[in-house]
Amino acid sequence: MATNCRNLGEIALEVIAKEAEAIQNLSSVIDENFSRVVNLIKSIKGRVVITGVGKSGIIASKIVATMNSTGTKAQFLHAADAMHGDLGMVSSDDVVIVISKSGDTAEIKNLVPYVRNIGAPIVAMVSNLDSYLATNADYILYAPVKSEACLCNLAPTVSTTVHLVLGDALAVALEQEKMFTAEDFARVHPGGTLGTVSRNKQSL
Repeated sequence: MATNCRNLGEIALEVIAKEAEAIQNLSSVIDENFSRVVNLIKSIKGRVVITGVGKSGIIASKIVATMNSTGTKAQFLHAADAMHGDLGMVSSDDVVIVISKSGDTAEIKNLVPYVRNIGAPIVAMVSNLDSYLATNADYILYAPVKSEACLCNLAPTVSTTVHLVLGDALAVALEQEKMFTAEDFARVHPGGTLGTVSRNKQSL
């Protein structure tokens, strides 16, 4: 195995710089599509179902957790498990957000037609506008990525950071639109330090 004599601190700074640049680039592509997705989610009777595979699935799960704690009912759907029965959680009253860097992952390409048959609108959180996912979605949240921070430019690093930030932006925008308060937060988060902080805010 080849050895690498680069300073480890330099590698860390390079990763941080790449991810910071990607987040800054994300701010330049926030447009009316973002508002359309927020308004869509506000209008539905059902839940936000967020799906992905691999690292994208982990990011999807985190965004679901953030939404649930800030007033937007959400549920995670693993794209592979969806094909083995979990698709039953999706209804035409839901919105399905599909997270994928390439937009051409096999599990995603298999899933999208079935979601469309159910009648749920599809939101693509994707980094490739020419992909299957982007061209078959009803709405697009574009997450541009030049390259991953991984030395081989393979492991999801920059892409997962950008998707996570975009998901946080979506959750916080919905939090505002729903006029979610510290009192609401305390009701759904009674335990831990955050629960204590939210209850203290109510008493101020």
